[in-house]
Amino acid sequence: MKPIKVGDIKIGKGNPLVLISGPCVIETEEVVFEVATRLKEICKKLSIPLIFKASYEKDNRGSEKSYRGPGLKEGLKILSRVKERLGLPVLSDVHRAEDVDKVKDVLDVIQVPAFLCQQTSLLLKVGEAGKVVNIKKGQFIAPENMAGAVKKVYSTGNQQVLLTERGTCFGYNRLVADFCSIPIMQELGCPVIFDATHVVRNYGIPSDDPKGGFPQFVPFLSMAAVAVGCDGLFLETHPKPIEALCDASSMIPLDHMENLLKRAKAIHDMVRSWE
Repeated sequence: MKPIKVGDIKIGKGNPLVLISGPCVIETEEVVFEVATRLKEICKKLSIPLIFKASYEKDNRGSEKSYRGPGLKEGLKILSRVKERLGLPVLSDVHRAEDVDKVKDVLDVIQVPAFLCQQTSLLLKVGEAGKVVNIKKGQFIAPENMAGAVKKVYSTGNQQVLLTERGTCFGYNRLVADFCSIPIMQELGCPVIFDATHVVRNYGIPSDDPKGGFPQFVPFLSMAAVAVGCDGLFLETHPKPIEALCDASSMIPLDHMENLLKRAKAIHDMVRSWE
């Protein structure tokens, strides 16, 4: 596996556990900076490389009335300020090929949403941007079949690809974390990130309903993924999840992050000592 570089951060075998974290969607600049500033403090204390994540748009909401974010223009302004003021690399989802040319000068990592992981035109356009690409594995696809998505990006000459495991649907609404997918996708030559906050979503219930997720299981899933050997964690967090405008029932309270990351790093360091 060839390590992937995001600025000064190296991701992959032999490198520190990386954290991709932030609120599900950009709500206000105040919330974004509160989360980013606190995460930076925690990660500096624990020596965990941080990539800040927040979506400028969430286009796969369950209702047309659901909050989808501030949009491309305003969202990129806020993410650009996070980079400038806090010195953090930033990541966001891209749903349309026509957005790629507008985001590539701001985003350090361009993320392809799970539902679009086989969208050829989007993968090719994202690959051509020359930035690191994080492809989230679709809930409907076997981990070994992500080879097709990887090859599409590679065909553009861009080999900077991360894969993210975020659960598999073996029935309706509930997802199951198949930890075998981590080493399977690593065999494709890509570092693998584990998204513990989307695995716990209950997709039959609105995200602002307390029954719409099971965040109490996020620490257990995170520890298991790190023990299996994932290269990073993807964790969505918010100062007050119950008040969040997206994925309120699955995000981790910001004040719980330090303890969770301490435990994850301890397991990661132990696993890496065996390699």
